Amino acid sequence: MRKFWRKSCIALMLSSVMVSSANSLVEVRAEEGKVINIYSWNTEFRDRVVAVYSKVESTSDDGTITTLKDGTEIHWNITPNQDGVYQQKLDEALLKQMDATGDDLVDIFLSETDYVNKYVDEVVDVTIPLVDLGIDVEKDLADQFEFSRTTPSDQSGVQRGSTWQGAPGLLVYRRDIALEVFGTDDPEEIAKKTENWDVLKESAEALKEKGYYVFSSYADTFRLYGNAIEQSWVEPDSTVIKVDQKIIDWVTDSKEWLEAGYFDETVKGQWNDDWNKAMGSQSKTFGFLFPAWGIDFVLKPNWDGAEGSWAVTTPPQEYNWGGSYIHAATGSDNLEYAKDIILELTANKENLLNISREYLDFTNTMSGMKEVSEDDTFSHEFLAGQNPFTYFTPVAENIKVAPLSAYDQACVELIQNAFGDYFQGQVTFEQAKENFEIAVKERHPEITEVAWPE
Repeated sequence: MRKFWRKSCIALMLSSVMVSSANSLVEVRAEEGKVINIYSWNTEFRDRVVAVYSKVESTSDDGTITTLKDGTEIHWNITPNQDGVYQQKLDEALLKQMDATGDDLVDIFLSETDYVNKYVDEVVDVTIPLVDLGIDVEKDLADQFEFSRTTPSDQSGVQRGSTWQGAPGLLVYRRDIALEVFGTDDPEEIAKKTENWDVLKESAEALKEKGYYVFSSYADTFRLYGNAIEQSWVEPDSTVIKVDQKIIDWVTDSKEWLEAGYFDETVKGQWNDDWNKAMGSQSKTFGFLFPAWGIDFVLKPNWDGAEGSWAVTTPPQEYNWGGSYIHAATGSDNLEYAKDIILELTANKENLLNISREYLDFTNTMSGMKEVSEDDTFSHEFLAGQNPFTYFTPVAENIKVAPLSAYDQACVELIQNAFGDYFQGQVTFEQAKENFEIAVKERHPEITEVAWPE
């Protein structure tokens, strides 16, 4: 059994139960159920299913139940992702899969890049290989970006999940601030101001002189450094966390930029009220580093100014952030629907193009994204008529996913928390390191050591 699944008693029991009974569960529950339980951490997937899935009839006013045309109900089980809470609830539900009745079974669940590795492990076997659902991955998913197929695959290269989205990232900036500081808001011209870290640092100084911040927080740049790590946080069958040098580079550079006044010192991290307010019209923040979902799902709801006030341009380095993977749960009694939903949401090009048009998502067909990058009908009013896919597509074509581990979510969250205190002058560098070690071992007691770069 792989050590990285040993997160808790629940996880230990889950792995032993599901490994021994996966095949029998599929055979015994051959008859399709009338309730499809889908687990996720927000409403993003639900919104897209309701928007494009051909078998949807209606959704309840509170959004918890979607009824399909044959009367089957999708029950949406939403739990926030932060601090590993979603995974805890999902693991508890998967643990009960052997004894659950049809209406209580987990049928479909979502994971994201930070912890997909945990759920596609072939030894744990809580996700059904797509081929076992009747999906021919070499034919049905041939048009997907390669990285999006590799990420949800197990140790043997068997794909156990699929996604409707790619997650290449760009720099999203305020047009009004660009005009004031740089004399232009044209994305091609601003790209010359953001094309690499050295150039961006010069631009940050120019922004500071006019009273603006290049980014709201040191956390805004973390994903670019984290996406460039050369070794995974935890190697397979290891209990040692290895902190990559790129993470220490982020600490060093963030401290320098914060002290130089390039970040807003009042914004401490992300996913909090101060960060949300930094996206508002009264903010002095020039830009954010976001993938497509970040623009639609995070920036747009927090913006309270005129539409058309933002634009996208080249980031200082290519990166991707996130990706939501759809899995059929071992033991589900809705395998036909699981197959159908995965195919319609991740392999149906027209559906994916409609999602791109409606939600600004960078969706997962290579041919489709090439087409939309050259099609001005995919311009967005939020971006003043700019076609963002013109910038997203070249980034996606060059994405190299960082080596993954089952511990990524904890490491990514907790190291930012620990060094956030260092940036704010509350602890020393060495104390921040110690605090990270304590925090990560509390969340994952099986971790025996944290190794730092020389």
